[in-house]
This record gives sequence, structure tokens and C-alpha cells, in this order.
Amino acid sequence: MEFKRYMFVDGYNVINQWKILKNIKDENLDYARDKLVDLLQEYSVIKSTNIIVVFDAHLQKGNIGSIQKIGNIEVVYTKEGETADCFIERNVANYSKKGQVYVVTSDYIEQRIALQMGGIRITPLELWWEIETLKKDVQKKSNVSYKDKTITLADILDDEILEKLEKMRRKR
Repeated sequence: MEFKRYMFVDGYNVINQWKILKNIKDENLDYARDKLVDLLQEYSVIKSTNIIVVFDAHLQKGNIGSIQKIGNIEVVYTKEGETADCFIERNVANYSKKGQVYVVTSDYIEQRIALQMGGIRITPLELWWEIETLKKDVQKKSNVSYKDKTITLADILDDEILEKLEKMRRKR
């Protein structure tokens, strides 16, 4: 059986903890949510982690909840009367049977419940540091000079053809 990693992210909790997203949220909440999902996309690919971002929509009358798949990320909007904490608590135990489960929240009670149900807690700040470290590692690994990337005809063609081309060039 293949080992899987799952991460539940309390969306609004993280947005309110990450300075960059908190500033965006004050201007445009939709954009802050999208930016969070974008940042988590890169992380999910590099770390081979299935990420479920949960946003509270429990105060919206008549809301039946929704789940969207955006790239590698599942984005959940809870139904009326259900908080992100409740959704996460309900699912951590089930997912921990399938693999390793992480819960990203700064809510202390939620962290304790996640630990009791077999999950591993990560604070939003810890996740931010990990994302930033991964970005730097990727930049270092991809920081090859242009000269190192250049491939010339001489690298591809055999010597006989190169000689003929050289003779043609000198005839001009």
C-alpha cells in the first residue's frame, strides 16, 4: 500500500496569521483565498502531499457547502452551521487510517484534538517557514548559469559534418 500524506489547512486561520495574506484580505478576501491556494499548490507538488483547505461558510444562511478541486488542492467551504474546525475534526481520524495527517491551525484546542485523533499539528508560521525554505532550495537547484545550459551545433553534430560546414564557411 502506498504511503500518503494529507494536510488539512484551516484557511481563514492561516490567512489571518500570514502577514502577506492578512494585508491582501483587508482589500480583497477572494484574492487572499486564491493566493493561499496558489502557495499551497507548489508545496503540495514538492512535498507530495494531498492538501484540503477548509474555509468557514457556516454563517451563510442556506449554504449547503461545497468542495472544489483546484489543481492538486481540494478547497472546502463548510455548510451552514459547520465550522472549519468541525469539518477538520470529523475527517482527521478517517484520513489518519490512510496515511500521515497534518493539521495547520493556530487554534490551540484544534491542535490538541488533531493530536488526539492521530494527526500532527503545524502552526501557520511553521508552514510559512517551510514554504519559504522550499522556495529557496528550488531556486538554488535551478540556479544554473546560462552558459551551462547552452547547447551548440558542435555538441550535437559529428566531426565529419562539422569539417564540411567549416569548409563551406571559409569559401565565402
